[in-house]
Amino acid sequence: MILTALPPAPVFDATAGPRLALPDVQPAAGIQQIVDLADQIQRHQFPILGATIEAGPHIRWRRDYSRGIETGLAYFRLIPYLDTERAGDHKLIWELNRHQHLIVLAQAYRLTGDRRRLQELQAQLESWMADNPFHRGTNWASALEVAFRALSWIWVDHFVGLEMPPEFRARWLHMLYLHGCHLANNLSFYFSPNNHLVGEALVLHALGLFFQGYPRAAKWQQLGARVMQEQMDRQIRNDGSSFEQSTYYQRYLLDMFLLHAVLARPGAEFLAKLERMAEFLHAIAGPSGRLPLLGDDDGGHLPLGGIERPPGAGNCESRLFPDAGIAVMTCRGNHAIVDAGPFGALHSGHSHSDTLSIILSSGDDEILIDPGTYTYTGDPKWRDWFRGSRAHNTICIDGLDQAVMAGPFRWNNPPAVRVLDWKTNSARDVLEAECRYAGFTHRRRVEFQKPGTFLISDHVEGPPGEHDIEQFWHLGSLAARSQVILPADAELTTSWHSTTFGEKHASPMLRVHRRAPLPLCLETRIILNRAPE
Repeated sequence: MILTALPPAPVFDATAGPRLALPDVQPAAGIQQIVDLADQIQRHQFPILGATIEAGPHIRWRRDYSRGIETGLAYFRLIPYLDTERAGDHKLIWELNRHQHLIVLAQAYRLTGDRRRLQELQAQLESWMADNPFHRGTNWASALEVAFRALSWIWVDHFVGLEMPPEFRARWLHMLYLHGCHLANNLSFYFSPNNHLVGEALVLHALGLFFQGYPRAAKWQQLGARVMQEQMDRQIRNDGSSFEQSTYYQRYLLDMFLLHAVLARPGAEFLAKLERMAEFLHAIAGPSGRLPLLGDDDGGHLPLGGIERPPGAGNCESRLFPDAGIAVMTCRGNHAIVDAGPFGALHSGHSHSDTLSIILSSGDDEILIDPGTYTYTGDPKWRDWFRGSRAHNTICIDGLDQAVMAGPFRWNNPPAVRVLDWKTNSARDVLEAECRYAGFTHRRRVEFQKPGTFLISDHVEGPPGEHDIEQFWHLGSLAARSQVILPADAELTTSWHSTTFGEKHASPMLRVHRRAPLPLCLETRIILNRAPE
């Protein structure tokens, strides 16, 4: 159904003080960095996903500036936002429309008293409201994007709402209220009931608190709180991991659930799971504190997601997270992650074909890396490469991935994965697991002889005849080559690494190739801190 009339507008008191008790958050950057970034924003130069958008004097909010593609003001459900050729890259468009840069202008004003920041902020909001009427255009097509923009606006009002002209603030609050109306009727119960639904419910609950006493607000608050509790139960497993099997999205979810805990004061069970989420990320990150990117990474973040997270439990130690199927092997600054888990839930939209892969670091040095994500719909060829088996430290059989790609956010026929053995003690850790797909079985055994030697055995079984078996080792640097001991015919070649969504650069990779009948075994040794030969 297409709405032809706006919901009735309450009369907002534009002179009222802060409407929501938000937590105190220290700016992630220093004062001068915030001021410099605000200067850049005032010039309409927006750092977005590894690039800088030069928007010119008039910001075109529905435009993909990198491709020169802009969509019109059709009803939001009619916008083909997943078709990059027709609508542009929605990630690039929506990232600007999250309005997190407006928080920077608000912070710069609070820090310096420079009213030019406030004037620019108001001008951009006026421009956005004029160019994006309710339910019209691409910036209403994703409920999560509506939610993130609303959360940015709540923060802006928190910082500078009382400094705005009352007439303008009343109109702007009405548009914010319409964001709540949209969310209440478009929560992602069916299309993306994953991190999208959590982000939307978080903000719907916050809007219910923000507009307390106004029509619909109590229902928003109740619905948002109920969905947050349901999704904590559904999406976060007993070992603290997320059912999407993506470490980046787990960090996203932790920030979302943590902000909700500050606003809603949930019960002990909710808080206990929140603590386990933090413990999981703490263990995965290891001594360096650098989070390895298993699965997708979209480059986004929760506005002002700098609320202090639970620290996790004590020092890092080796352990298996049974629900995630992820083993952590660690000793004296040497830290490995072995992914022996299944593809994620809900068609595995944010999973990569990386089962049985290994990520390894020694102190601050990255030895074996995950390549990252780089893009979603912006370039289908690169989307497929970065999530395919060849992009990960695992085995590729006959050029096949471990499941069948069925679009940018879907895998069909996911593999059957199970952990066969796990042992840990002061001298060594051992993980053995297998991945079955397309009639083949890849079994990997990883033995960590503490403090710094890894023995990796790959055993591949399958149908009769010769098969192409490729083993890949993506290196953190050329210096890491000396740590990995492979057969003499191993090939050193060039691969790709994306540390930030939208950016990629060349990186070294080792490849072992065999054309042979099955079964086949490959042996690898990694000796950390080994001097080059």
